Amino acid sequence: MSRPLIRGEFRRLLDERFRVSIPAELAELLAAEGEECILAKEQAGALSLWNSTDWGQKLDAGVRLIEDKIEAGRLEGRIEEVQGFGRLLSTRHTVVRLAGRSRLVVPEGYREFLGVAPGGELLVVGAAICIELWRPDAWFAYVQEKMPEFRRLFDRLSS
Repeated sequence: MSRPLIRGEFRRLLDERFRVSIPAELAELLAAEGEECILAKEQAGALSLWNSTDWGQKLDAGVRLIEDKIEAGRLEGRIEEVQGFGRLLSTRHTVVRLAGRSRLVVPEGYREFLGVAPGGELLVVGAAICIELWRPDAWFAYVQEKMPEFRRLFDRLSS
């Protein structure tokens, strides 16, 4: 990873046109204005925004591997898993662009997944390698569950 970690927590409002302003200090670490990004559904109440090149390389490599396994017959008997993967892959991510002032329009389908109405508050969070958009209650539940593990996680990753 050659870029600095994307960090910070910012409160924002989703405007009536379903736009959210991504803090410039986060956006500039992810992509240039007008450059393609990938918006992905993560968990109920949370979306993630990725650099499209980084996302594409990882996704393409993984999908090629799965396609090769299907072709080689290595996933026979696992049709339900393959179909489930295909369904989620079909709906999990979409290409977006950051407009002027680092504004992101949250597309239909992703709005419902995020669960924030126009005029509602959301949190923009730096997640080291991507930017996340969280519905406040989902974010606070996540932090309450995960914060006790922070010291051990930091020690594992930094040693």
